[in-house]
Amino acid sequence: MCPSRLVLEHVTSRWGVLVLAALLERSYRFSELRREVGGVSEKMLAQTLQTLERDGFVHRDAKPVIPPRVDYSLTDLGREAAEQVCALGRWTEHRLGAVQAAREAYDEQKARAPHIPQAPRTPHAPRTQSG
Repeated sequence: MCPSRLVLEHVTSRWGVLVLAALLERSYRFSELRREVGGVSEKMLAQTLQTLERDGFVHRDAKPVIPPRVDYSLTDLGREAAEQVCALGRWTEHRLGAVQAAREAYDEQKARAPHIPQAPRTPHAPRTQSG
C-alpha cells in the first residue's frame, strides 16, 4: 500500500477525525477524551491514539505521579492535519443539502429506470506462468 494512503486512512478514519478535532481545542486526559469523542470503546481510542502518536500527530505526556496522569495533545504536524480535517468537516456540513439533493435525484432516477438485468459473471480462469 502507498505510504500516503495509509496516513490518509489514519487521519480520516472514523475515530481519527473525531480525536483530531477534539484535540484541536485543547489537550485531554484519556477518560476526558473518551467522553468528548463519545461512543468510542477504550480499546479503539487507545489504538487510535497510538496510531496517531506513531504518525507524529499526537503527543502523549505521561507524568510520573500517583495515580498516573497521561495527557494527549496535538503536535504541530497534528494541528496542521486537524485543521485540514476540520475544514473538510465544515465543507461537508455546508454542502450537505446539495449532497442530499443529489442522492434524491439519483434514487428517483433509479426508481424510474427499468431494471436491466446484468449478465452473470463468469469466474476468471487462474493465470498460469509460462516459461
